[in-house]
Amino acid sequence: MTQAMKVIGIGDDGAQSLLPLYRTWIEESELLVGGERHLSFFPDYPGEKLVLKGGLTAMVEQLREEKRKTVILASGDPLFYGIGSLLAKKLQVEIYPHLSSIQLAFARMGEAWQDAAFLSVHGRSIKGLAQRIDGKEKVALLTDQENNPAAIARYLLSFGMNEYDAFVGENLGSAGERTGWYSLEEMADGVFADLNVVILRKRRQGPIWPLGIADEQFSQRKPDKGLITKKEVRILSIAQLQLHAKSIVWDIGTCTGSVAIEAARIAREGEVYAVEKNADDLANCRENMAKFRTDFTVVHAKAPEGLDQFPDPDAVFIGGSGGELRELLGICCSRLRPNGRIVVNAATIETLYEATQAFAAEGFETSVTLAQLSRSKPILSMTRFEGLNPIYIITAWAKQEDKQGGDSQ
Repeated sequence: MTQAMKVIGIGDDGAQSLLPLYRTWIEESELLVGGERHLSFFPDYPGEKLVLKGGLTAMVEQLREEKRKTVILASGDPLFYGIGSLLAKKLQVEIYPHLSSIQLAFARMGEAWQDAAFLSVHGRSIKGLAQRIDGKEKVALLTDQENNPAAIARYLLSFGMNEYDAFVGENLGSAGERTGWYSLEEMADGVFADLNVVILRKRRQGPIWPLGIADEQFSQRKPDKGLITKKEVRILSIAQLQLHAKSIVWDIGTCTGSVAIEAARIAREGEVYAVEKNADDLANCRENMAKFRTDFTVVHAKAPEGLDQFPDPDAVFIGGSGGELRELLGICCSRLRPNGRIVVNAATIETLYEATQAFAAEGFETSVTLAQLSRSKPILSMTRFEGLNPIYIITAWAKQEDKQGGDSQ
């Protein structure tokens, strides 16, 4: 490759959307690369056309050896959820953006867009979208044929997110452009063009769930209520997990899902995976997920079964083990990512002993907090305190090597 390739953004109205200079570059090039739709805008192009589809890595390697004058066409702004970023990392390119579909949509709405959140379900799983959207005032979504406006509306409604209205922009910038506002119920039944963007606008107040959701807000097994990580212990345990926005979290023995739900609301850009052996608790967990607008993966299994399906975690919470604690901790320690944390809740000194011994055998350091908590309770015109079961909160992390290469003490 002897000269920089030009990556030119193009709109749905084709060649007429381009500056004269850009059209000249295309006419003078020897190789024109783009999607089938982009290439169809230039039926009289005299050089060679190369369709850009799938297998982008192989295509980049092919372009790396290209010596001819080359122009690559991309939709809108190539650096906004486009191929521009990949090409810029791998090839010598110059990028010339067009208006993005998002810019055009906000222009049609007549609203500012610097305060919007930008998400894409184009070629991506919709999994986890609920917690990423929840609470945001304005959200721009790039869609595809599977995750189309109707599918997005049905998904959001399944989490009760009807405080949003939606603006759909179809074929923006082309002769077939269509725009309009919809309620989610209307959008769920609608039929839309394949090329579209969705802007969600919060019109009504939705529920607010801060850290430390009250225990009674969770659906729990009846008549055996109480099989839940209590709020105070939950908050302390989550603090020890040291979660960040992109954390990958395992919740083993999730029961009602209380820890997984609170974790998912912190790790909104990450992933949460939960395991539960009891089918009734699993049903409650799914009900709670919908109520608290969290969309994570939950598996019906008795750990350590099911863990091989999950990616390596940044954080692991173990609320119950069912007698396989030693094996379970061995797996968690071996798969924990660098700087990760494992937190175990233990109600007995036997479990405390077993856990600390297992972590020591794995070369992990530990700290233990004994949470002895009481809650106020009215008695006639007075107030007394009722104690909760004491819980050992065991936190473990891999030992760090010192600067001389030995283990830290």
